[in-house]
Amino acid sequence: MKYIQLGKTGPSVSTLGLGCMGMSGMYGPSDRAEGIATIHAALEAGVNLFDTGDFYGMGHNEMLIGEALKGVARDKAIISVKTGALRDRDGGFNGIDNRPAALKNFIAYTLQRLGVDYIDIYRPARLDPNVPIEDTVGAIADMIKAGYVRHIGLSEVGADTIRRAAAVHPIADLQIEYSLISRGIEDTILPTCRELGIGITAYGVLSRGLISGHWQKGQGQSKGDFRAYSPRFQGENIDTNLALVDALRTIAGAKGVSVAQIAIAWVAAQGSDIIPLVGARKVERLEEALGSQNVQLTGGDLSAIEAAIPKNAAAGGRYPEAMLAHMDSEK
Repeated sequence: MKYIQLGKTGPSVSTLGLGCMGMSGMYGPSDRAEGIATIHAALEAGVNLFDTGDFYGMGHNEMLIGEALKGVARDKAIISVKTGALRDRDGGFNGIDNRPAALKNFIAYTLQRLGVDYIDIYRPARLDPNVPIEDTVGAIADMIKAGYVRHIGLSEVGADTIRRAAAVHPIADLQIEYSLISRGIEDTILPTCRELGIGITAYGVLSRGLISGHWQKGQGQSKGDFRAYSPRFQGENIDTNLALVDALRTIAGAKGVSVAQIAIAWVAAQGSDIIPLVGARKVERLEEALGSQNVQLTGGDLSAIEAAIPKNAAAGGRYPEAMLAHMDSEK
């Protein structure tokens, strides 16, 4: 495993991170023992970046990670936590609360659930339209002074918000969706981050399994599975998108690697400042993702991939329209 500094001011992280959301629902039922085994396998492989959110499973994910990391030296795990999303008892989302008082309340519960004294990277999950980003970042900066947080991150915000946040306190990274079929950050967001020395932790590198090479049309979606509402998995969109996967499969086969491995490697190849986050829920999927670290894409490979999956080739949005309308990164 290789390690790089996350952005200009962030911690040293593995060049592949583990996103743990799926271990607490969102993609259907999850298995606690398998989740813990996957976290342990990631640690053994040298992965040190673990991403979660205090609203994943309404605290379940943090407790799961806390259990998995019990007895592990604190400096062996870089824990990234998103916060601010409000949920109801039925699992629905009720907006964002990034008021300073709310964040200081949220982190108290997060520290308790994880069983740690500090969070390595703390970030608002989305921009709160009712709270200036300066106030939110300022509150997290206060947590750094208090010793509860080491670095500040952002998530799904646009270039203007990134600049305003960075003017208050150094930002380690922006967490945002980026994949072969979600390339919106390339226009203004990625250049802004590079100008300011802010790293990218890219989630959705396999587009929620769509370009993993494992998803098949007609595959059942259980209750609580986000993909049941994702436009890219609906109607004629799925046929268009799976045709893109087939084109990628041909290129992957020629290199002797899996579709998932070449998709992850493509994200990593877009710059050393980009860290792919893989949402593996099982050890076997993690092992496949780890194999992407050995995939070297030549200029010819990248050209072939671009020809097979041009920018904006995917059918359907990465989130339902109602959700995209509230995302600062989409404005």
